[in-house]
Amino acid sequence: MTHRKLLASARHIVVEGPIGVGKTSLARRLAEHLEADILLEQPEANPFLARFYQNQQRYALQTQLFFLFQRLDQMRDLAQPDLFPRTVVSDYLMEKELLFASLTLSEDEYRLYRQIYDRVSQLASAAPDLVIYLQARPETLISRVRKRGIDMERKIGDDYLTLLGESYTRFFHDYTAAPVMVVNSENLNFVDNPDDFLLLVQRIDAMRGPREYFNRGD
Repeated sequence: MTHRKLLASARHIVVEGPIGVGKTSLARRLAEHLEADILLEQPEANPFLARFYQNQQRYALQTQLFFLFQRLDQMRDLAQPDLFPRTVVSDYLMEKELLFASLTLSEDEYRLYRQIYDRVSQLASAAPDLVIYLQARPETLISRVRKRGIDMERKIGDDYLTLLGESYTRFFHDYTAAPVMVVNSENLNFVDNPDDFLLLVQRIDAMRGPREYFNRGD
């Protein structure tokens, strides 16, 4: 199968969306399909994350700083073409760190975090060539998170998951750094249904503008 236009030329493709929307699963499927390298979040490597879900106020800053420097290490590698000569698919966007920070940090902590972010993020400032933003209703996200039963996620409140989904919507409403395919994932299963996945690939291939929308049945 040939991959045209954006998928053919993109060196860095990002799959994004709130917790439970299926971004990592789609990133893996897309990387396999394109025979691309994959760059994934590593939440299990963050020693503060489980404690953050139990006590957000106390551990938010440590959690955010760990993720920031983890992302920077990965993005610095990506900026070196000799290390990643092929297409790379990742399941996070660097700028979304500010989204999480704005939700979890106090005002003083956010000011400090923003100063650090602004100084170090220039090391990984290159925008991706394509962002696939997955959406789902808050109740769908809550159901998926509860169903997958990851221990550290058991403490995530429904209110936080709802707020996170709303924050992603606002973030991508204003995002213009790269072409965005906005995907309603409610009735799509990219992992278990090959037809759904190939339909998404076709819609990306057919993109004409910097922002397009994909709903099942369009």
